[in-house]
Amino acid sequence: MVALETDRLLLRPWRVEETAVQRDLWAERDPRVPPHRRIDAGGHPTLAELEESIRTGQPSSSIGLLALERRAEGDVIGYCGLIESDRGAAGEAELAFELLRRHRGQGYATEASRAVMDWARSSGHERLWATVWDWNTASRRVLAKLGFTEIVNVKGD
Repeated sequence: MVALETDRLLLRPWRVEETAVQRDLWAERDPRVPPHRRIDAGGHPTLAELEESIRTGQPSSSIGLLALERRAEGDVIGYCGLIESDRGAAGEAELAFELLRRHRGQGYATEASRAVMDWARSSGHERLWATVWDWNTASRRVLAKLGFTEIVNVKGD
């Protein structure tokens, strides 16, 4: 299992008892986020569905989306990690991060992403990419700090 440490954060696999944090992330998402990434009218994903997702997890050979635990406080404030997607070239992973609103703007996303990028580099990833909506200026700033090059998708996907 992958676990990464920074000065302020421990990035590690999610624990079942942290399901409520995942649900809070879903509930706080901007209304411009596509509906399939927000809690739907039926209340899905439910706590039970998210708990099952944590239980079944991902294989230990992949970093996946790691919980961001503040080391001093011991609380989980979001996630960061790599996901596989059909959008990139074969073998390329996508950097993804999300924080609870009350913890944004404090450098946690940049700090966590740097740790994930270092892990990716040492694990043989030559290139990472990220998808960000045009309106998400905060995430675009994080990626710029990390050295990502912005490429506009003319299709609007």
